[in-house]
Amino acid sequence: MTSGSQPVPAPIETLTGVVAVAAGDDHALALTADGAVWSWGANGSGQLGLGTTSSYETTPRLVPSLSGVVAVAAGGDFSAARK
Repeated sequence: MTSGSQPVPAPIETLTGVVAVAAGDDHALALTADGAVWSWGANGSGQLGLGTTSSYETTPRLVPSLSGVVAVAAGGDFSAARK
């Protein structure tokens, strides 16, 4: 959600059971209680783990190649998950 050109924090109603979050420069990850990882934001370097380098994902997308994850981390243009 934005107000003018500035982002405004808002709940993500469709993302439930979140136990941890991580944020990089322009992207974020959410880890859910079932070990799934969701990602959104900038993806120019493939940091969302979706198998693409699409420019930007505005809504959280399930990272299909990950399951059984216990921790997530994010940095400038990268993301990491620990199983």
